Amino acid sequence: MGNCNGMPSNRTQIPSDTTTAASGPAASKSPTQPSYGYNHTAAGNSRLSGVCASGVAATPPIGRVLGRPMEDVRSTYIFGRELGRGQFGVTYLITHKETKEKFACKSIATRRLIHRDDIEDVRREVQIMHHLTGHRNIVELKGAYEDRHSVNLVMELCEGGELFDRIIAKGHYSERAAANLCRQIMTVVHNCHSMGVMHRDLKPENFLFLSKNEDSPLKATDFGLSVFFKKGDVFRDLVGSAYYVAPEVLRRNYGPEADIWSAGVILYILLSGIPPFWGENEQGIFDAILRGHIDFSSDPWPSISSSAKDLVKRMLCADTRERLSAVEILNHPWMREDGDASDKPLDIAVLSRMKQFRAMNKLKKVALKVIAENLSEEEIMGLKEMFKSMDTDNNGTITYEELKAGLPKLGTKLSEAEVRQLMEAADVDGNGTIDYIEFITATMHMNRMEREDHLFTAFQYFDKDNSGYITKEELEQALKKYNMGDEKTIKEIIAEVDTDNDGRINYEEFVAMMRKGNPELVTTRRRK
Repeated sequence: MGNCNGMPSNRTQIPSDTTTAASGPAASKSPTQPSYGYNHTAAGNSRLSGVCASGVAATPPIGRVLGRPMEDVRSTYIFGRELGRGQFGVTYLITHKETKEKFACKSIATRRLIHRDDIEDVRREVQIMHHLTGHRNIVELKGAYEDRHSVNLVMELCEGGELFDRIIAKGHYSERAAANLCRQIMTVVHNCHSMGVMHRDLKPENFLFLSKNEDSPLKATDFGLSVFFKKGDVFRDLVGSAYYVAPEVLRRNYGPEADIWSAGVILYILLSGIPPFWGENEQGIFDAILRGHIDFSSDPWPSISSSAKDLVKRMLCADTRERLSAVEILNHPWMREDGDASDKPLDIAVLSRMKQFRAMNKLKKVALKVIAENLSEEEIMGLKEMFKSMDTDNNGTITYEELKAGLPKLGTKLSEAEVRQLMEAADVDGNGTIDYIEFITATMHMNRMEREDHLFTAFQYFDKDNSGYITKEELEQALKKYNMGDEKTIKEIIAEVDTDNDGRINYEEFVAMMRKGNPELVTTRRRK
């Protein structure tokens, strides 16, 4: 079926008298929040749809959910069969009209979003999916559109069905297969937590296989209950799904460790085929969770390795201080037996993006800054939260000391020299601090360059006379603004980018340079 489990009806908020997901700390606004110096507009907002009788293009109305001009998703995609149905809407199989590529579209009816909290949930789901983009085990959000009737989330199509269905079909997995799946689940949890996101509804129904192949990668989906968090935040709203909910969630006092518990329940089910905590009804399940007794005596547990049981016990530890972290789980001997038993620290998404940015030429860095300035609020909200957590004096800039203190909070260890190198790379204007836009520029995912309008906007920034070329003089003028326009830098950029050797950079050369070194991006220009 694929992607059909992404609908809100498959999420459980328990019980009915609880507060909403928006009530956690991450939903609150800081009263002293600084202005970050740029009013973000939605990418592509300059495209006007509709023409008045006078012949002047009419600006489309602003959507009440996403807060940006409405767009008709059906002008780009053909809607096909239904993949799933939920409380707020339907997931469809859709096909791009030009490329014929297939996607899943989660279509959420706006008339059903009655309360402000419902709108906030959808808005935050879009923000979080944009924030987590680029991870191989997370369903990719290709775009979000709002029209008069619905919010449409266009996502990568997963055709292999739910993990839940495969468990039902198999009964339970071998230890090797279970370790492989658990490793993928835990890389998602590690990525979420290092990016300041708590999923809050991990369960086998929310993991899809990309294809029907036995070795298909697993993809996490449905971030409708997810929230942004900062270290030390405490959440009190009771959300999740009965079998997978952690005891501290039932006690309404929890943090990201709750995701580890849910993943531990999934691992127990992968190995045995049944949940560790059972009851005749919801309350019975909750009582069993709070009692915390785990059965390791019934079949097949006697034949399961002590190492596997040790990991399950340490994931399902009632004391959150003793429960393993995602990094510790990924380094557990049972998890490493068939994986990479490397001592190399795990990759942190933001850090790897900053390192990638550091290696770019100066033209590309400035072009990315132009793209960053034109991203929509929903695309950068997650990075904005990370910036705020590092900007401890709340003045709108990150100093070297703040960066050095902030990076370890994301779960990474760096030498002072490495922090200094990242600082210098991200500080595009060379003033000794990283401002908000510089941080977004250095940490946004490179798939932002997939969009033709982003690339064209960046090209136009340099091509001041609209000649269709970036001349040596235009390049020098643009880079001097950032203290980069010295003769040597200009020559190096022209030599690298000007492939037809005519002494200037045309649009195709510019696009090829922007997409170079990003294997996930196509290098051919898209047809309009």
